[in-house]
Amino acid sequence: MTNSKWNTHKSLALLAAAALLAACSSTVVRETSSSRTPQRIVSQPKYGATVSVQRGDTLFGVAFRNGIDFRDLAAWNNIPSPYTIYPGQSLKLYPPSRSSVAAPVTRPTPAAPRPPAAVKPVPAPRPASSGFNWRWPAEGVVIGRFTAGDATKQGVDIAGANGQAVRAASDGVVVYSGGGLVGYGELIIIKHNESWLSAYGHNRKRLVNEGQNVKAGQQIAEMGRSGASRDMLHFEIRYNGKPVDPLIYLPKR
Repeated sequence: MTNSKWNTHKSLALLAAAALLAACSSTVVRETSSSRTPQRIVSQPKYGATVSVQRGDTLFGVAFRNGIDFRDLAAWNNIPSPYTIYPGQSLKLYPPSRSSVAAPVTRPTPAAPRPPAAVKPVPAPRPASSGFNWRWPAEGVVIGRFTAGDATKQGVDIAGANGQAVRAASDGVVVYSGGGLVGYGELIIIKHNESWLSAYGHNRKRLVNEGQNVKAGQQIAEMGRSGASRDMLHFEIRYNGKPVDPLIYLPKR
């Protein structure tokens, strides 16, 4: 075989090998990227329900009050970051257009009733690990515990003394600091990342403002009884807008 033909065959072989390697590399990258993409559960819509923004409200506060992830509330109402809302503005608690209309369902005539089968209760799944080293937000005895599905027990109540230090349970940014959420008194909400929030209610005095970065263990408020019958801290942890049991995440003591 002449040198010219040999060089031609060699070049073709190298091009084929390079193309094969490129295809394999492309496949691996796509699979790795897809496998690492987390799937977030969208908030449960409240079809037909709206809220009117009051003076002092923030998107985070409205979402918190209604048990909705702030990202869903923003998307449903076409509100871009930094999520500015205005007094008198009407916010939908459900997605717009076609996704908000349930398709009619035709049900067949039911057969003769059968005795109900025994159903074992299924425990609520624990959310994914937050990745934070949570700290207790206050010293004191737990006098109220979390109960799933009970709107009045969405966190823990920690007894203490008037003026006692209330501290951030983890690093984050203050997204709400005010007294506009009924039942929480003087309230602070800290955003730890896109999925996790913590809330601190019934304070006597708030020491941080919205937009302020805080560190774990930093004092953010003074304990009090605003909106409560005694001096205590009401503490919540929320994952994608839904309350979870703080005692799962706080260290044992």
